[in-house]
Amino acid sequence: MSSNIQEVIIAYCGLACSNCGMYIKGKCLGCHSDRPMNRNCKMKACAMSRKFTTCAECKDFQDLRDCKKLYNFISRFFGFIFRTDRIGNLNRIREIGLSKFKEERRIDMKP
Repeated sequence: MSSNIQEVIIAYCGLACSNCGMYIKGKCLGCHSDRPMNRNCKMKACAMSRKFTTCAECKDFQDLRDCKKLYNFISRFFGFIFRTDRIGNLNRIREIGLSKFKEERRIDMKP
């Protein structure tokens, strides 16, 4: 692999921050940073209080779409507009783990 490959950043909600325009422009450093786009994110607050790296770690919901913090009208609208599949990402993280998921994303990333 090339040495100029950027790090893959995954938000608590499963969003690939490193593919987001706001992250690329430096206007958001991802929700794991001290400069997130949404400082009042309920998903972040929930995950942080439970010491989760992502919502994929949550065992309260077998189907993550049952979590109303994660899957509500606004999040579905956001996903449609920005063509993101956060639930799909979180399910994949549950299946193969965060490290392998990031490796898959790294391979898929365009230079």
